[in-house]
Amino acid sequence: MQESGELPVAGDLETALTRWREHLTARAASMNTIEAYERDWRQLCDWLAHRLGRAPALADIRRLEPATFRAFLANRRRLGVENRSLARSMSSFRQFFRWLEASQDLKNHAILKVGTPKVARGLPRPLTVTKAADVVQADMAADLDWVRARDLAVLLLLYGAGLRISEALGLTLANAPVPGREALRITGKGGKERLVPILPAIQQAVARYLELCPFALEKDEPIFRGSKGGPLSPRIIQLLMERLRGALGLPETATPHALRHSFATHLLSAGADLRQIQELLGHASLSTTQVYTEVDRERLLKVYDLAHPRARLT
Repeated sequence: MQESGELPVAGDLETALTRWREHLTARAASMNTIEAYERDWRQLCDWLAHRLGRAPALADIRRLEPATFRAFLANRRRLGVENRSLARSMSSFRQFFRWLEASQDLKNHAILKVGTPKVARGLPRPLTVTKAADVVQADMAADLDWVRARDLAVLLLLYGAGLRISEALGLTLANAPVPGREALRITGKGGKERLVPILPAIQQAVARYLELCPFALEKDEPIFRGSKGGPLSPRIIQLLMERLRGALGLPETATPHALRHSFATHLLSAGADLRQIQELLGHASLSTTQVYTEVDRERLLKVYDLAHPRARLT
């Protein structure tokens, strides 16, 4: 877990962090989550090493006090780190200590005495139905090359099935949503499984991409490939959305994840049940899904202000 330019940690702490990573992997935590948690601990250990003048060991972790965690958070704030990232760091620290107590009987409850930085909960910013349709129809020409066919298939999976970008790019040949496969079993955050219906348009787009893809695909490897044949990077789809923002006049909030927000909001507007949307998105808690009711309410109020004859009377 060591990164270049950072002070090392003592062997026993390095071993513990490596075993914790294995524990998270076994619990089907996403790679993004595991890497974020590793960064959090590496930053804390680096900061501790500078204070101690040596590499921190498990014994140092056992002796950490609430004031130490607060000083670390204050230092991160001075570096410009936002509350959302600090809150995630606190979560990773708590989880590691919980695992240490269960697996090695190493107890330190100091972290439980430190408050989590408050995170302002912003509303998702979905596209309008028209703009979302513009995005997924931008490359519907009959003479698509394999790259444009790939991009269309990914965008359709985000908007038409509500997948996270990591879930879409993680699809393999064994579970490719081609004609005849009307649903996908997706493992999302926290190892939560869900069944996602796949529209015929998505099945056809994926099949078209697979037909045009110039690379040999193995059964258990990701189907979406970059220009050199390696797994497609999420950054490529992010750059694609940036280009579409300019070409289609989309707002700055039009990101790949905004297509997932659009999927949920448009279903809710069409009368879908909130519990159904929760299942389709793979949210562990209904409260996470309920944010879309606020988005829909905000949209309805805007429609009212624009359309109702008395809305502008004072």
